[in-house]
Amino acid sequence: MRWIESGDVRLAVFEEGDPDDPTILLIHGYPDTHRVWDEVAELLRDRFHVVRYDVRGAGDSGAPRDNGHYTLDHLAADLVAVLDAIGKPAVHLVGHDWGSVQGWDAVARPGLRDRLISFTGFGGPGVAQTTSFVRRGRRRDVAGQLARSWYIGAFQTPYLPELAWRTVMPGLLERTLRLDGVQPRPGHPAPTLEKDAANGLWLYRRNIGDRTGEAEPDIGVPVQLIDATRDRFVSPGLVAWLGRGVRRFWHRRIAAGHWAQRSHPAVVARMIAEFAEHTDGGPAARSLRAALVEEGRRAFQDRLVVITGAGSGIGRATARAFAAHGAEVVCADLDAEAAARTAEDLAGTAHAVRVDVADAAQMEDFARNIQTEYGVPDIVVNNAGIAVSGGFLDHSVDDWRRTIDVNLWGVVHGCRLFAAQMVERGEGGHIVNIASLAAFAPSRLLPAYSTSKAAVKMLSDCLRAELAGKGIGVSAICPGFVSTRIAHNATFVGDDDLREAAERGLERRGYPPERVAAHILRAVHRDQPVVPVNAEGKIGYALSRISPGAMRGLARLSGVSERAVSRRNKPIDR
Repeated sequence: MRWIESGDVRLAVFEEGDPDDPTILLIHGYPDTHRVWDEVAELLRDRFHVVRYDVRGAGDSGAPRDNGHYTLDHLAADLVAVLDAIGKPAVHLVGHDWGSVQGWDAVARPGLRDRLISFTGFGGPGVAQTTSFVRRGRRRDVAGQLARSWYIGAFQTPYLPELAWRTVMPGLLERTLRLDGVQPRPGHPAPTLEKDAANGLWLYRRNIGDRTGEAEPDIGVPVQLIDATRDRFVSPGLVAWLGRGVRRFWHRRIAAGHWAQRSHPAVVARMIAEFAEHTDGGPAARSLRAALVEEGRRAFQDRLVVITGAGSGIGRATARAFAAHGAEVVCADLDAEAAARTAEDLAGTAHAVRVDVADAAQMEDFARNIQTEYGVPDIVVNNAGIAVSGGFLDHSVDDWRRTIDVNLWGVVHGCRLFAAQMVERGEGGHIVNIASLAAFAPSRLLPAYSTSKAAVKMLSDCLRAELAGKGIGVSAICPGFVSTRIAHNATFVGDDDLREAAERGLERRGYPPERVAAHILRAVHRDQPVVPVNAEGKIGYALSRISPGAMRGLARLSGVSERAVSRRNKPIDR
């Protein structure tokens, strides 16, 4: 730690790492101190020169004699003093909460912005951007943000906020931290919290007001916005507004609350490091490329999509659709040649991999290799499946085992392995599980298939509930009859006439797999939980919810050869 003078204030500055490495300057918010960055600084200091300082009135730094000296002009002067002390032409700036507010001001301020290579901000919008949003944003979005910002008005009142910080507010802050998944530890909240909070009230009183004459700034410094999607203080509407006027803007998301650097330090540190390395001239990580906001970008550009059963039918059509929208696609199938044909047929980057989704060991290797060679998938489509048709008494144990192994265990393996990767990465993702109309429409012809697909739908519902807090969506797609080769490839037991009838029926239905693929892309884009596809899928889903008894009655109309049943229905020798 060393001291730096800025006007009548002495600032406490803390440095870690090799000064010859690129410098990352971390600025804390209200009512924190530099200690809020402890975990992130520890993760960055081996590659970067990490500098932190307590802002005026907080922690070890002094407070100005005049409470009017908490304006953004004075905060900018403090930042200049720290930059002068660092002694480098330019640094990477990172700000949280009021530190982010300062950062947005700095990247638009002549003279100061030239000393910044990049800016990463989260948890605090710029004052000018917020003013523009309040004036020009949609009324509903503005109302939502004003409701979240109720405390700002309260902070403008005299005496009462200071009294609150001496009594109830420290406890309320601790409870808020815990709700965000943050456990208090030595240094955060700081022992100087009461003093820091009282001093910091003047940040609001001196900077939040009428700035209607200001235009939206033109920002040439590369900006990375880390969007903590569970931040209770910053609304999605305001977040969506912040990129205006920024020439090079990256919008990254993390499923975290306001203090993301405390609850998810590894994710925040990685995002900061990736952005700093890229703006220093290095290649961009995939997730950083995908976060770039620019005109003309396709919906899934730079996203990595893994699709099982991609060699034909719905899987092949889905691979084509994602590739057409800019994704890099891994086409996986038990038939290696079919996977290769799909990959070769795609526009853009694609890879073919052979895997048996029913084999747990193969799926372990598959998921590990995908992560090593291509990265963590953004989207996984568990599509591989088989069908066995015939009466229940015609199904052998092997028929049941193979159906469950592929249709259910294959989905379980895909969900378990890739969801774990997505959770560890911390940037969300989406899992699509292909179920069926058979998931909610019982049939005498498809007992094993229907059972496995019903289990897939329930698994999807359970997983969606668990992963929602991680920013990972889960969708169950339930197509009705689709014109694919599933009937040709199915196993038919008990009645040899079933295959021909099924193939003719699907061919006459005329519903192409490309239309199912369109529903899959829409489900990912909109984060839809259950998507019944085509007329019979939608009618069946609605009827299953309105009148389950009617669905059971319809199931009795399925034509199963009674002769075949009787042939297999022999007395058991006990």
